[in-house]
Amino acid sequence: MFQIIPAIDLIEGQCVRLTQGDYAQKKVYSSDPLEVAKAFEGAGIKRLHLVDLDGAKAKKIVNLHVIEKIAKGTSLHIDFGGGVQSDEMIDLAFSAGAAQITAGSIAVRNRDMVIGWFQKYGADKIIVGADAHHEQIAVSGWQENSNISIFDFLTDYEKAGARYIISTDVAKDGLLQGPSFELYEKIQAQNPSLNIIASGGVASMDDLNQLKEMNLFGVIVGKAFYEGRITLDELASFSNNSFSLSGFKGMVRCTVTLPYVDVLPITIPLL
Repeated sequence: MFQIIPAIDLIEGQCVRLTQGDYAQKKVYSSDPLEVAKAFEGAGIKRLHLVDLDGAKAKKIVNLHVIEKIAKGTSLHIDFGGGVQSDEMIDLAFSAGAAQITAGSIAVRNRDMVIGWFQKYGADKIIVGADAHHEQIAVSGWQENSNISIFDFLTDYEKAGARYIISTDVAKDGLLQGPSFELYEKIQAQNPSLNIIASGGVASMDDLNQLKEMNLFGVIVGKAFYEGRITLDELASFSNNSFSLSGFKGMVRCTVTLPYVDVLPITIPLL
């Protein structure tokens, strides 16, 4: 099932968005992140990408109370990032109610620690952040370029057992000019076992449909929603229609086109 994952980015406890990771280009959209999260949940959305931008700068979690409020006030599956750069911080985030952690800069700077988290918490609990600028990994809130190829980086983590990644093309983020489809196609080709969550650049429902057709795990929607390019009703409708046949039992009727045969109706058992 293709996942629609709205984003809430936090600065001083408020819901904000940046443009291309630039803290000087901050725009506040709400002073109450819990109410924003409740609106997403009310629309039938199941997941939330929660980022502590203060924490990313401070290299420790700053807005812990917001995780706690959203976890207690909703049933959303929260993946949390920003300032998770030590064993103490990851324990705090999970204790506050996060379901998954996004390992961003720490995944570049301390591979052994992140792999240790795979072993301690399970690889399903850790999302590897793979943000790129010109296909090189960007770190520290995108303020630094690591000179590491995103493809080498992901191949290394895939071999180490990583299951999920979030990848943002920094050049696309916040510009509402469309996602980096080519980048995700390259990652799929080189790292087929990874569940890819696209992020950055989404501007329209057409973008969501194209990403869904690529069979990615999901997409993070941020500025396009907050700027009114995509409405909550559209997200709700899209999310409710993004289903797979897994879990269904019985029979499904469909048609298949074969060479030299116009239409061949078949019935497939769903086991």
